[in-house]
Amino acid sequence: MRFWDSSSLLALVIEEKRSQACRRLTRFDPEIAVWALTRTEIVSAIRRRERAGNLTRAEAGSGLRRLERMAEHWLEVDALALVRSRAERLLATHPLKAANAIQLGAALVLSKENPRGKPLVTSDQHLSEAADAEGFDVLVPQP
Repeated sequence: MRFWDSSSLLALVIEEKRSQACRRLTRFDPEIAVWALTRTEIVSAIRRRERAGNLTRAEAGSGLRRLERMAEHWLEVDALALVRSRAERLLATHPLKAANAIQLGAALVLSKENPRGKPLVTSDQHLSEAADAEGFDVLVPQP
């Protein structure tokens, strides 16, 4: 099972440069773990792209349906108090935005504070660097 952040999951529901690389990662390990609000982050990204004219209404709808199907099978980390406390610690030690600190905090909770060798998939450079420093095996899908 791999922890995925929203930046890489988005490429599984709408076509992007790194979509093929993300699909390859799911072929080797189809079990996905996410933070409880990752789905909302992805819906936000899809709707922003639709409003900006980068996705048609049909493409957005298709992406949202794919997201719905994926979400039925992934594991959500929803331990708010635990994730929040990890995220706040991470904000003191890494140059992260709040959303990335929360993602990494959720991954730490999932790993039971033992991230060595545990996979984390992200397309975000700052999150990648912080996750690596915390001991995760960071996978960055390359286009």
